[in-house]
Amino acid sequence: MNIEKFEAAGKEATLYHSKESGSPLIILNNYAGDGKPVMEAAEKLERKDFNLLCVGNLNWDHDMTPWYCPPISPKDTPCTGGADEYLKLLLDDILPECLKRVNGKPSHISIAGYSLAGIFALYALYHTDVFERAASMSGSLWFPDFKEYVLSHEMKRKPDKLYLSLGDKEAKTRNRYLKAVQENTENIAAHFREEEIDVTLEMNPGNHFKDAALRSAKGILAII
Repeated sequence: MNIEKFEAAGKEATLYHSKESGSPLIILNNYAGDGKPVMEAAEKLERKDFNLLCVGNLNWDHDMTPWYCPPISPKDTPCTGGADEYLKLLLDDILPECLKRVNGKPSHISIAGYSLAGIFALYALYHTDVFERAASMSGSLWFPDFKEYVLSHEMKRKPDKLYLSLGDKEAKTRNRYLKAVQENTENIAAHFREEEIDVTLEMNPGNHFKDAALRSAKGILAII
């Protein structure tokens, strides 16, 4: 596994190089900043050549969220809505630096994310036409007003493929925010299908935190 690390716009990026020239480039915003478990899981599932750009040291509750959301539990912190700011850094600084380093022009540039990064992956489609495909694994689609945003706005570019997934226990909670996640995800998937987008919605066993690397790998492979 050929791995290259670099810094752009104050963010730490790790590029996992494909063996083949012109392979797809998948951007994965990652809480831990470590894409190695995802790459290892992908190799065990199916051998497909792709470049993976894993961006780390994110201000998670700021960079990945589209607008303000109060704490959803007593021990939680608020989400402060910095997605527009981070997307600009990603497009203007991080992605261009990455494209200097990949082997050949990628056949497509796509975006993926888990949890809040999953909602960011979808939100980005409404603000740029750069990403041709997207994967939102256990995406935080419970986020207040996000379903309404999707239903009332148009994407800059309809993606060729969209992958959504969720754990089958994620909605089994008393939390008034989180309990809406499955219904919202299903409604959003149905809306995208009405828009004639190729959408996969997969239910996985377990709660929000189970098998994150495996679920991320499945989503990335699905959009390749």
